Amino acid sequence: MKNLKLVINNNSKKKQKFFIKQELKTILNLYAQKVSSGDWKDYSLSVNKKEISFDVYQRASETPFLRISKSLNPRSRDEKFYVLDKSGKIIKRSENLESLITKIKWGNLRLVK
Repeated sequence: MKNLKLVINNNSKKKQKFFIKQELKTILNLYAQKVSSGDWKDYSLSVNKKEISFDVYQRASETPFLRISKSLNPRSRDEKFYVLDKSGKIIKRSENLESLITKIKWGNLRLVK
């Protein structure tokens, strides 16, 4: 009992390890629109030391064809959020998730076999 500490208002400056509520809301709104139009079928969330990503699938049994990612350690301001295609190529990047989602023309993204 000697080592007990009382912590009040613990404002630790740890980096966020997940999407914040507003970011997740923005992504899920886009996802709902694309599901209702029949373009997207399923999603998953991936977390590792470098990034958090919202993976989008056209079918549940395949690899994701699109990833909306948040970098935990961005090299520059505009590398905080980015969208990757199936091969891992960055389509677009931005420091603001909402502007990133509005800049991309989602109708032009198609699965190429």
